[in-house]
Amino acid sequence: MPSMQTDANELLYDVQDGVTVITINRPQRRNAMNAAVRDGLRDAWRRFEQDEASRVAILTAAGDKAFCAGRDLKDSEQLGLVEVTRDYIPILGVSVNVSKPVIAAVNGPAFGAGFIFAMMCDLCVASEHATFSIPEVKMGRGVPWAVPLARMIPQKVMVEMLLTGVPITARRAHEIGLVNHVVPRDQVLEAAMTMAKRLAEGPAVAIRFNKRLVNKELEMRVVQLYDLSVAFEALTFETKDHREAVDAYLEKRPATFRSGKPGGP
Repeated sequence: MPSMQTDANELLYDVQDGVTVITINRPQRRNAMNAAVRDGLRDAWRRFEQDEASRVAILTAAGDKAFCAGRDLKDSEQLGLVEVTRDYIPILGVSVNVSKPVIAAVNGPAFGAGFIFAMMCDLCVASEHATFSIPEVKMGRGVPWAVPLARMIPQKVMVEMLLTGVPITARRAHEIGLVNHVVPRDQVLEAAMTMAKRLAEGPAVAIRFNKRLVNKELEMRVVQLYDLSVAFEALTFETKDHREAVDAYLEKRPATFRSGKPGGP
């Protein structure tokens, strides 16, 4: 089956021996998510679900500098608020709407969108130099996609990550159950492929039913809380803190947050 690529070749899709490998291909931007990646993922998951020849998928990224550095802020002018709030729908859909197993091969830091990319996969193999972070608070933003993570991460760890934006290592992620295996950086895709082939040779119906049972609670959580979390995020987009964070990022300087402080808004 021929590979599928976006117009800018920023998302690659390849099938070999029943295993689909989906690759975010923006190494020059640390594989940050833009509109092409978002839309490409939506199409890729739909194609994978409908492809009877493919039984397992691996999601990975090009290079070894980063798995995904989050949403590309330089693409923000093309992504209005409506688009931003739907960015994570194709990501959440990996677990909720895709019946076949998906493995994340995390070859480097996974921040923001990259974190949820990895966590919404059913299994995760991570490089020993990978890190995981929820950095939105540093941009003065809410985190609607944290809804499903609340069931995966111990509460106090989750709160610390949400309120500080400080990353955790792959080893720490393994300790708290976010990662199945930690391997040397040059063995990530190989380890994920070994796992994928084992699943591809297994009983497909039983595997899909087991996945569906495990993810039913996740589906219910997303349905119940996602709209509220998106509404909260929308409010943060209107704050002076968020505007200050974006300006500081573009101007390459530290942000100065004033909300809740004397003299602040």
